[in-house]
Formats: sequence, structure tokens, C-alpha cells
Amino acid sequence: MTPRQRHIAHLHLHAAPSGDAYSNIIELMSGITPHVQAIPPSAVQLDLTSALRYFDLSPRDIVQLTKLRLKAFYDIDSSAGLANNRMLAVMAADASAPDDTTWIRDGQAAAWLYPRPVTALPGIGRATAHTLNRYGVHTIGQVADMPAATLQRLLGAGPSRLLAERARGHDPRPVTPSEPAAYLDADLVLERDCLDPAWQHRAVLGLADQIGQRLRGEGLITGGLTLTVRYADRSSTTRTHALPEPTNHSPALVAAALGLLSSLGLQRARVRAFAIRADGLSPADSACRQLSLDPGEDRARAAEAAADRARRRFGPGAVRPATLGN
Repeated sequence: MTPRQRHIAHLHLHAAPSGDAYSNIIELMSGITPHVQAIPPSAVQLDLTSALRYFDLSPRDIVQLTKLRLKAFYDIDSSAGLANNRMLAVMAADASAPDDTTWIRDGQAAAWLYPRPVTALPGIGRATAHTLNRYGVHTIGQVADMPAATLQRLLGAGPSRLLAERARGHDPRPVTPSEPAAYLDADLVLERDCLDPAWQHRAVLGLADQIGQRLRGEGLITGGLTLTVRYADRSSTTRTHALPEPTNHSPALVAAALGLLSSLGLQRARVRAFAIRADGLSPADSACRQLSLDPGEDRARAAEAAADRARRRFGPGAVRPATLGN
């Protein structure tokens, strides 16, 4: 018996809904198919395979039905990609114009993929693309046709195998139904008003690092951060930032949080409290990390893991960022 052909849809929401609204959207999508995976903060994937017979519609028509429900109930526009696996569905959605749907039909993956630039493949960063370009490799088709030994010499064994599979349009990952966790937050209430920008910088850095530790401890990643600053007159300001890719890596979270702080332009504001919230949480094992040829990133993650082990053994104050060391 031949395996049943999968039909995976990836929807880009043209808005970043709040945690509660996003949960409601996932519930709405579950009325189409029980196989719905949250991709926070503003995307969702659906395995439509079992829904085809129930609705007696084509895959494209089911995607259109899904988009209409999303617009009718939440006034959110979306673009979509439709393919036989998750990676191709994401790429198709990325290639879709607003409100449009791109369908990579069975047997058309190679023709659709091969002319596209290597940077269109998920996980291909600037360094990897530069290495390939130096050797005259500019398209996905050139990667797919390259001998495995040659690609391995350029990128190394692990990255080359993954890249070759992606270049041929292969992605075995299933759509995993999951409810998005609400959020994780950390706050700091001051005993007196703070006007010192350097101290405010340290406070936000410490909170972001704390969020990173908690995310890794609970096996989660976040798709975005929200910074709230409360002032002496009881007013407050809130800023939100969607991360380029979901993560629990403290340096990425710290950079995002400090960027939010800088965007507020507090200068001599009388600050009484800070709060950082990690939104759109999902299991860490669902992350698709960008391929990197930078050994510094691997060393940083290894050092971060070692610091987490030290904290578990000797207490939360055993290892701290140098900036917070007094």
C-alpha cells in the first residue's frame, strides 16, 4: 500500500495577535483539522490530509476556507503556502503575495525549488550563502546536483547532509498538534525612582537573562518579547518585538530587550518598575535553528549550557553576566 500523500498548509498572519487571541485562532483552526501546530508569534501550520474527505474540497479550497474564517472571526488577513511537507509549505507561503496562496503540487517541487536562490532555503544564513557563492553555487538546484563529498568539504558533514535534504525538497517532520503556552514574565519593582540610564540598562539585561534561563529550564522557546516600563506617576509604556526566529538563547533575548529599551528614549524618565514578557511559547524541540558556520555561536551555546548546569547545582547566583557582577 502506498503511503497517503500529505497536504500541509502554512499560514502567515498579517498581524501578531496577543497570547489569548492566538490561542483562539489555534482553536478556530482545529475546526478545520485536528492536526494544527502553533508557529508563534504570527504563523500556524495545518495538516489537511484527513480534512480532504470530510469537507470534500480540494486542498486549495480548504486553505481558502481557513483564510475566510480567520478574516471573518478575527479580521486578520493572511498569505499561505500549500505543499506535501512543512518546509516547502513555509517556502511557498514566503513566496506568496498578501492574501494569496502558493501551491507546490505533487511532482512539482524540483521545478519550483531549483531556480530559487540558496538563501530561500530555511536555515541558510549569510555565512553559508557566502561560502557557497564563492564556489559558484547560487541556486538550490546547484546544491541538489552537487556531489555529497564536495558539499561536505565545503560545509562539514552535519550541515551538508541537512542542506542536501532540504535542497531536494525533503522534510519528514510531522505537524504536531500543540497548544501555545501563554507567556513567561519577569519583573523588577524598585524601592525608589531610577533616573540612571546605565542602571536601567543593567536591570533590563538582568530580566532578559532571567527569562532565557527559565525558558531553557522549561524546554521552551519564545517568538517575541514585550517590555513594560512603569513610571513614578503610575503611567506606563509598552513595546513589543517579534524575534527573527523563536529562541531561548540569552544573548538574542538580551539584544531584543535592550533594543526595546533604547526605542523608548527614556533619558531622564523617573522609572519605578520594569517587566519583560516572553510571548508565543512553544517546545524547544520544535525549533528549526538557522545553519551557521560561525564556531563562536556554538561555543556561546555550549558556555550557556554549562552555566545553566552550574546554576542548577550551586544556585541561581553561581553564574551571572559580567555586566551584573558589580
